Amino acid sequence: MLVIGLTGNFGSGKSTVARMLVELGARVLDADTVGHEALSPHTEVWREVVAAFGDGILHADGTVDRRRLGEAVFGDASSRDRLNRIMHPRMFEMVRERLEEWRKEGVMVAVLEATLLIEVGWTSLVDEIWVVVAPEDRVAERMGRGGMFAGTQVATRWRSQLPAAEKVKHADEVIDNSGTLDELRDKVSALWQRMVAPTS
Repeated sequence: MLVIGLTGNFGSGKSTVARMLVELGARVLDADTVGHEALSPHTEVWREVVAAFGDGILHADGTVDRRRLGEAVFGDASSRDRLNRIMHPRMFEMVRERLEEWRKEGVMVAVLEATLLIEVGWTSLVDEIWVVVAPEDRVAERMGRGGMFAGTQVATRWRSQLPAAEKVKHADEVIDNSGTLDELRDKVSALWQRMVAPTS
């Protein structure tokens, strides 16, 4: 099984690339989904996060309000590091176990979509690292549509992450998402044909 680590900063378009890879035949594991599972109410991780950040981050039903949790840690390096120390070891194990299950099922190409793939040392889980990049002004434009994020929120999240130029240093492949959706699809399809199809 070929395991591709798909990463890129906030708003770069990596989730769009992941969906395109699913259409081409890959199976995608989203680190955010794993994080949701790890934060299920009354799990060990959930208890540690609530103890660290207070029950103000919870919905009435006990589930974590990820927007409130995000507001508590973005822009505050010490809080973000604290959250990562709680979450990432358990998430690493969950990802490793899931990939092993897929390997046994005979999955040919797996994609681990993770914003912090490089920062938290998950590169040992993957065979290839693909980094999606996009200019900050394009990210601000995309994420600002429909009032999803204000410009200041985009800037704060952008600067809280490892610069894209640093991520690119670890990349086996770089996917430039500065153009149209069709141009992005063409790039992903060409990359699949060159890098993945010969191994499947």
